[in-house]
Amino acid sequence: MLLRRLEDLRIDHDLTQQQVADILFCKREVYRRYEKGIRELPLSYAIMLADYYQVSLDYLVGRTDKKN
Repeated sequence: MLLRRLEDLRIDHDLTQQQVADILFCKREVYRRYEKGIRELPLSYAIMLADYYQVSLDYLVGRTDKKN
């Protein structure tokens, strides 16, 4: 699944892939694969990112355009 919002939110918050990987306690390459849709983002990471960016899970995965 391609999660375009992962990249958009990261860029909107002026973060690098490495900084987000550090937040998730994973390697940059692993995070890059989530962002590009090569690997499926684990639910626990999705929750962490939704909390960090202060958006809903539905927004994060593109099910809605409402952030909260």
